[in-house]
Amino acid sequence: MEDRFETMKFKPIEESGNEARDILMYVYQALQAKGYDPITQLVGYIYSGDPTYITSYNSARSMICRLERDEIIEELVRAYVSTH
Repeated sequence: MEDRFETMKFKPIEESGNEARDILMYVYQALQAKGYDPITQLVGYIYSGDPTYITSYNSARSMICRLERDEIIEELVRAYVSTH
């Protein structure tokens, strides 16, 4: 019973190159091209998991669905930390 109070170690996702970064940039550009606020739309998608936050323009929606939301968050944190 005491085991549940021990700190759990998070195992990071195995990296497959810059796939997450590339997909995020692709989706960001597609959202911009369609006149959406990419930040707001991506936050909505990450928060809810609802792919309709992402435009289907240029297959952006199918591209973002290739990633798990935790992969996206991991990439965003990595990018933030590396620039600050």
